[in-house]
Amino acid sequence: MATDFTDTTDPVPLSYGGSGVDYHVIDPLKVAAQRAAASTGAWLDGHSFSEVESSRGESAYVVDVGPFYLASIVECLGSKAMVADAMRALTGKTYYASIAQDTIAMAVNDLITVGATPLVVQAYWAAGGSDWFADAARAKALVEGWKRACDHCKVAWGGGETPALAGIVESGRIDLAASCTGIVSPKERLSLGAHLTPGDAIVLLASSGIHANGVSLARDLASRLPQGYLTPLTASAVPITYGEALLQPTLLYSPITEALFKAGIRPHYAANITGHGWRKLMRHRSPFTYRMHTVPDVPAVLRFIQYEALLSDRDAYGTFNMGAGFALFVAAEDAERTAAVSRKAGVDAWVAGRVETGDKRLIIEPLGLEYDGSELGLRV
Repeated sequence: MATDFTDTTDPVPLSYGGSGVDYHVIDPLKVAAQRAAASTGAWLDGHSFSEVESSRGESAYVVDVGPFYLASIVECLGSKAMVADAMRALTGKTYYASIAQDTIAMAVNDLITVGATPLVVQAYWAAGGSDWFADAARAKALVEGWKRACDHCKVAWGGGETPALAGIVESGRIDLAASCTGIVSPKERLSLGAHLTPGDAIVLLASSGIHANGVSLARDLASRLPQGYLTPLTASAVPITYGEALLQPTLLYSPITEALFKAGIRPHYAANITGHGWRKLMRHRSPFTYRMHTVPDVPAVLRFIQYEALLSDRDAYGTFNMGAGFALFVAAEDAERTAAVSRKAGVDAWVAGRVETGDKRLIIEPLGLEYDGSELGLRV
């Protein structure tokens, strides 16, 4: 671990739960919602459609409409806009073009895990009052960044909602979310894990930094630093402040999954590594062991957070993406070609692990870490 970071004056480790995001509290509600929602799929029968039952608990919901599948997802950005607001006060820059990409990435990167091609994105921009929209530079950046991200993913921006929610959203703040609808065509593209098998390879795609998960902890850390968000990352290869590093936009992975389809590669499963960090590699319903023999280099901002927040490797990899923003589970013979397709698209990739027979657990061999399947309670 590098030691050229600011010495902490507070010996108490930070935690995601202590920052207000406790998945032990949140996840049971998700499971309860899945149980309640399960019977509602029967209403599709009246339209001669049917749900793909195995998609419940996955990152996107899938409906069989006959010649193809439809997939849909809604996702919230979270608190990253608050970092942009703080940096706006410090630097005068808006940062909302990259915040727009972050928001779309939350939805698009979830949608593509099931093998879908994104078709339409809808925007939800809920501000704490009408005055938020009066900041012309910020509003312009949000619109331009949103369109740019849509163009990058070749997805239509269908519309959205811009409520002013004084008394619900804090004054001067905005809550950003996106929904996305996509198509799985041909049906053979569906990647819900039906073909996942021991011996499959796990290919990790690089992240650009923190992306948009674990930001609540990262914001807490800023209050510990002597220069706050303007604290320089001395271990970074290029001069950059902590705040600027946090605001690097989330990568959009749909161009890679589309390129894989064109290359004739059919992933057996996929995982968007967001909340719960690397534990997301265990998301599939079946009891497999996921053995990782390679870990990517950790982005400077995440190494900085781990060091300054006094996080163990176990806490860091169970919270952040730690350099791997997306995972593809493919047949072993397709592994190297999958990584090559990602690199050609401009995103580094590693053949980093394999699926094995065994109890549900994640083993990260280079770090001596092991997570039990019970540590990811996302589904019924």
